[in-house]
Amino acid sequence: MLKTITITSEHILQQVKLSCKIPEIIQEIITRKIVAVAAEEVGIEVEDEALQKTADTFRLINNLGSAEETWLWLQKHHLSIDDFEQIAYISFISGELAKHLFADKVEPYFFENQLDYIGVVMYEVILDDEDLAIELYYTIKEGEMSFYDVAHKYIQDTELRRKCGYRGIVHRKDLKPEISAAVFVAKPPQLLKPIVTSSGINLIFVEEIFQAELDDKLRHKIIADFFSQWLKQQIEQMKIIQEF
Repeated sequence: MLKTITITSEHILQQVKLSCKIPEIIQEIITRKIVAVAAEEVGIEVEDEALQKTADTFRLINNLGSAEETWLWLQKHHLSIDDFEQIAYISFISGELAKHLFADKVEPYFFENQLDYIGVVMYEVILDDEDLAIELYYTIKEGEMSFYDVAHKYIQDTELRRKCGYRGIVHRKDLKPEISAAVFVAKPPQLLKPIVTSSGINLIFVEEIFQAELDDKLRHKIIADFFSQWLKQQIEQMKIIQEF
């Protein structure tokens, strides 16, 4: 039995290949290079204070509350302090580039597509049997079982069952058309009649409907969506030379 194993850079590259991760890693490299060049072309400046704030946010997201935890995380991922600063740098210029390119497009896009961002708080149980779904619908309506009892009994996924089928706040554009049509004419709180979709028979409880509001979170998401599409277009146009 082996007691000592030496791992080299060549071994790591070979494992990356065997794991079939080369395409996604190449895309990440291309993305980083595109962002760096574009940020320089538009004159994005990186100040120490902004970079520190980005690094602090990164540590917060990754639950690195102390210098010791950060150091252990760096060791685990074989990163140096310079590597960590590079992560913060790329994150910062990516965000600034996205805002530079698309911040002025957010409001026109939002108001043109406002209906897509109406939100609903809903719970959902997906069944295979339409007759059972109808039976459960009337059972809930008549008070013989609660929706949450049904969710606990019929949802297979453990985590979703623990949440009683809670889907969170879902936007119109993220729902199947047949579900969206029923959900957004509901008068919450309301249990909807079973809806047949390609996923199965959907039993849905609508708790609350939110009108669309362009808050900071949604503004950031729209910018991120624009930026993601822009990056995809840049990559498609890029000539890639591989030397490995």
